[in-house]
Amino acid sequence: MSPASTGASTTVGAAPSVPSSVSASSPVSSAVDSRMAPGGPGYRRMSFALFLAGVATFALLYSTQALLPLVSGDFGVAASEASWTVAAATGGLALFVLPMSALSERFGRRTVMTASLAVAVIVALLVPFAPSLTALVALRAVQGAALAGLPASATAYLAEEVTPKALVTAIGLFVAGNSVGGMSGRVITGWVAQEWGWRVAVGVIGVIAVGCAVAFRLLLPAPEHFVAGSLRPRVLARTVRDHLADPLMRRLYAIGALFMTVFGGVYTVIGYRLTEAPFGLPQGVIGSIFLVYLVGTVSASTAGRLVGRLGRRGALYAAGGTTAAGLLVSLADSLPLVLLGLVLITGGFFAGHAVASSAVSKTATAGRAQASALYQSAYYVGSSAGSTVGAVAFHAGGWSGTVGVGLLAVIGVVAITVLGTRAARAAARRGPVPVR
Repeated sequence: MSPASTGASTTVGAAPSVPSSVSASSPVSSAVDSRMAPGGPGYRRMSFALFLAGVATFALLYSTQALLPLVSGDFGVAASEASWTVAAATGGLALFVLPMSALSERFGRRTVMTASLAVAVIVALLVPFAPSLTALVALRAVQGAALAGLPASATAYLAEEVTPKALVTAIGLFVAGNSVGGMSGRVITGWVAQEWGWRVAVGVIGVIAVGCAVAFRLLLPAPEHFVAGSLRPRVLARTVRDHLADPLMRRLYAIGALFMTVFGGVYTVIGYRLTEAPFGLPQGVIGSIFLVYLVGTVSASTAGRLVGRLGRRGALYAAGGTTAAGLLVSLADSLPLVLLGLVLITGGFFAGHAVASSAVSKTATAGRAQASALYQSAYYVGSSAGSTVGAVAFHAGGWSGTVGVGLLAVIGVVAITVLGTRAARAAARRGPVPVR
């Protein structure tokens, strides 16, 4: 399957040639017709299983985000210090996603995803008993590192087991699970914490994640097109080098990081803003604000249709514009306008993320797990940066400071997409690359 045949070259630039260093993770071409497609055997089970994995991943990863004001009060720390309970988890994921992807190349996607969820839910049951902020941050870092086995392995699994035409939709459903997990985790923790405190709230999320993990393992079909790769460091390094050497991949990684910088910053400090004047909302109501994640569920799951109408670059422009509009609208001291701003930010972010991540999976014809891992690493580095910088900006300049950081990130997304547009036009003028 070449990038041209999937349309990946229209994302933000010209598609790369096939890396010659490794091909172990490439699906067997003769088995393409037997891959899962919407309506076919196993597709619904697979979609629901990965949807649940997405729910558990985001619910656990961001379980403390809506509770940061309570964490600050319990430990007597500022927002910038409490935000490390989020940044440590996303940072741990960013650091370990590449090694975990290498393990999935050797031992299989389903095996690594199952083990990752198992460790993450065990840690989740320990988090409520953290005696100090330092211990809480350490547990969250371990939890993030464990969850690193999910994102890259899931997208690689889909790229191998799902028909190319259904890939954007399938990844969109996985991303939609992320949005549902992020939403439900924050809503549940908000109301539970209002009555029983943040420790009970994160414990409830851990129990829910246990159920998701068990259902995931029972439902996910065994892979039929996985070919084990090598764990040799030299082979892994060569694969990573091939992906990082490709301009298109670098642009997609940067776009994912910048979108997540916006999202991480906004949702890390929104709770602080809404507890202050002129809003003064209680914790349960603030948790319910995260119902706007449902917008992300819709925008992620319909990303394939958006790409069909606008093309991938057009979809990225639309996602960036929607996110920027949401940031500007959220500056108003009006709760309805703040909510509208969050709706636009959430819809734009999840659409952009679904488009960029699916483009990575389509573009990589070899070393798919590493390609996805590099995207996920950049994505969660953006989350950690957004959580930390957004909180610092909020402490220094209030909500307008956080919005300023977000707008700079969106400008970066648009600039990178413009560069990709120019690269694609230049490649079109040069004509097709000869097959070697």
